[in-house]
Amino acid sequence: MILVTGGLGMIGAHTARALLDLGHDVVVTAHRRTEVPAFLAGRVTVEQLDVTDRDRFLALGSRHEISDIVHLAGSIPGDDPVEFFRTDTAGLLNALDAARAWGVRRFAVASSLGVYAGRPESPWTEDLPLPGVALPHLIVAYKKAVEPLTTHSLAGSGVRPVVLRIGTIWGPLVDPQSPFCPIPSLVNAVSPPELHTDDGGDVCYAPDAGRAIALLTTVPGLNHDTYNVSSGRPFTYGEFASALGTTLPPGGSGGPYLDISRLSEDTGFEPEFDVPASVADYLKWRETNPR
Repeated sequence: MILVTGGLGMIGAHTARALLDLGHDVVVTAHRRTEVPAFLAGRVTVEQLDVTDRDRFLALGSRHEISDIVHLAGSIPGDDPVEFFRTDTAGLLNALDAARAWGVRRFAVASSLGVYAGRPESPWTEDLPLPGVALPHLIVAYKKAVEPLTTHSLAGSGVRPVVLRIGTIWGPLVDPQSPFCPIPSLVNAVSPPELHTDDGGDVCYAPDAGRAIALLTTVPGLNHDTYNVSSGRPFTYGEFASALGTTLPPGGSGGPYLDISRLSEDTGFEPEFDVPASVADYLKWRETNPR
């Protein structure tokens, strides 16, 4: 059985679905978000758990035979950055304790494309040295710290770390007014920020991201500890406007995006959704779902 912490969030739920589709049993933890999406209903075991509670976290191992962990649980920073760092670090350390205590095969953990901030080239590849620059958000600062915390904690344990540098993800279960990606606001026509046709950069549809993470968790062998998780190509907001039958003002400039050659070579992953297919799939989902 594979454990996905934060498994009812957007990326976690799509990862759980992909793991189930690959034939694995899955248990997910739920804390703030407790509603099970339709595509997981009746298919997944849900454990109510605050991952900062070490004793309750470790007790999962007495109820389930867990072979691998995908740690995606996290919080949104409030006014106190120290409290945010304390909360998310406690959850990470508890998950690492569990991985070592249970002797799992792999421990996959969410990092972010934001760790590359400051690199001028594009696309971003995993072998680029990470720059020492001011980071744009507390979450990015934390994700950058997650990487060495994970790899050093698991060194010599027999547990294989898999650092997931996750790109800009959108799709079913995304916040329609996400502050991190304007695409949900654009597609939902909810006061999107001013966008131009050629603005854009890294984008990946959530079901594709979930499948990539599932493959990195389950394929027989991996050649690396760190993988970019995204679509592997840049997108423009003009493409999304076109799929919606509308237009945006001309101008703008594209942003950086993640290279996924390493992911594709080691797992065979290729995205299934282009822009028109992702927009159509998402709009169909929203017909009967609030987010």
